[in-house]
Amino acid sequence: MQLSARIERWPLAAAFTISRGSKSEAVVIVAELDDGIHRGRGEAVPYARYDEVPERVVEIIEALGPAIERGLDRTALQAVLPAGAARNALDCAFWDIAAKQSSRRAYQLAGLGAPRPVNTAYTISLGSVTEMAAAAERAAWRPLLKVKLGGEGDAKRIAAVRRAAPHAELIVDANEGWSADNLAANLAACANAGVTLVEQPLPQGADEPLIHCEPPMPVCADESIHDRASLVELGGKYDAVNVKLDKTGGLTEALALVAEAERRGLVIMIGCMVATSLAMAPAMLLAQRARFVDLDGPLLLARDRREGLRYEGSLVYPPAPSLWG
Repeated sequence: MQLSARIERWPLAAAFTISRGSKSEAVVIVAELDDGIHRGRGEAVPYARYDEVPERVVEIIEALGPAIERGLDRTALQAVLPAGAARNALDCAFWDIAAKQSSRRAYQLAGLGAPRPVNTAYTISLGSVTEMAAAAERAAWRPLLKVKLGGEGDAKRIAAVRRAAPHAELIVDANEGWSADNLAANLAACANAGVTLVEQPLPQGADEPLIHCEPPMPVCADESIHDRASLVELGGKYDAVNVKLDKTGGLTEALALVAEAERRGLVIMIGCMVATSLAMAPAMLLAQRARFVDLDGPLLLARDRREGLRYEGSLVYPPAPSLWG
């Protein structure tokens, strides 16, 4: 089995802005496994929030080449690499090549039913009140909008989005951008706008105020949840978890995390980084069990992979075998 990895850059259709900054392209890592007949691929997004650098992620993946030639498999990989982008890309490549080698689909190998189309959220990037209202008006026909907040004036932003999209379900993602001082006011503004869910309002490690504030809607952990080990820190603070393969380190751990989160009574959200359909495809297996699906990454790109997922409005269809799995 031969291993390779590379950096790819995909331009965005428009600037994507959250509380931590803005970007105009998606920088992804693609890992490939080749047995001489079949090729398996996995895509991941290095996340600066967790000190991941694209070049370093490629180095980490490529360093496992000799071990893979000696027989390192997906199961052993879980103990070799920590959760993160490098393990995600390689884990998903293992799933893909196993499906191709066995002439079965990845969902069958995972013991799951065939995935069905699901509605994905569509992201409204953080901007001025006027900019966000205009973006929401253009997307008002979509059933679910994910609104990025995390700055001064968030109450005005979410009110303007609601006026512009009166019929859409709204979820809010503050990306750790609020503080204990403005938490109650911002949650109240979200409640007034009929927001269904708020993601990660406070910074990871500074989210104790959530225990005492009695939020008017469910609060979802994002940056505070990575893998199953993270669950022990969520008690009393969060009602839901946003499972992303780049945080769990691949589909293998994500499946286990979803099962354990469900056992604990947590609401499941399946999320993504801004990336191509190759990164979304494994998450479609998890989306079947999620209350909230946020797999709109390819919709934010100027172009997607040629064999990318099929989107009909906000309805996203499972991947073809030519893409993944």
